[in-house]
Amino acid sequence: MKIGKATVPRTAICTSDEHTIVIRGRDLSKELIGKISFVDHFFLLLTGQMPSPGQAAVLNATLVAIAEHGLVPSVQAARMTFAAAPDAMQGAVAAGILGCGSVVLGSSETAGRMYAEIDAKMQAGAPMDEAALAVMQAWRAAGRSVPGYGHPLHKERDARVGALFDAAKAAGTSLRFVEIAQACERLIPGLLNKPLRLNVSGAIPAVLLGAGFPVEGLKGVPMLARTAGLIAHMVEEIRQPIGFALSYQATREVEYEGDVPPEFGKHA
Repeated sequence: MKIGKATVPRTAICTSDEHTIVIRGRDLSKELIGKISFVDHFFLLLTGQMPSPGQAAVLNATLVAIAEHGLVPSVQAARMTFAAAPDAMQGAVAAGILGCGSVVLGSSETAGRMYAEIDAKMQAGAPMDEAALAVMQAWRAAGRSVPGYGHPLHKERDARVGALFDAAKAAGTSLRFVEIAQACERLIPGLLNKPLRLNVSGAIPAVLLGAGFPVEGLKGVPMLARTAGLIAHMVEEIRQPIGFALSYQATREVEYEGDVPPEFGKHA
């Protein structure tokens, strides 16, 4: 991110007067509410354009694919935060979203940027496999991992990958980035000496970039999707609290390795 030179704040997303709220040039009350889906609205907010049916279908599929993933660290953080501050659901959800980093959720954006680099080389005339190998080699040489491949549980290809690729095919959006992702998958065993397969974080940018979604917004898709999952966990936490149980579990498992005073643990 660069520090902007603007001295006057400007936005093309929203404005309003006494009678009308305008979203991307459209009257919110007359043109959008009750007439478009939330997925359409998200695409409109981000790009300024209404999505085609195919673009909306692909975006919807990715949001469904990544909304929930069990008691992963970000969800545990949210539930424990909510247990400690049940009056602030927003704080608990925020605690979960703060865990969107390079390992969890954020890797979709990173994979998308890698695919975009490969695509740029292809646009300059390089064959797909040559471009993919060159970019992955450059990332490795820079000490960066290849994002979007491998999974601690799904050793074979993540089932969500095929489902998302099928959704993109059915939607009729471009499969150019799907083919790039698959080229990387073919080349990775020779590059890393490991048969890593595509995971959902590699599939999401592959289908979204093909649907015209901006690479700058890729990280927002898993963030938006996971917000829905976190809210579901907050409602369950209200009805069936486990936040403190998660905390107690960690306390039971922890092993202290530091020094202690001579009399520590000797008192009757």
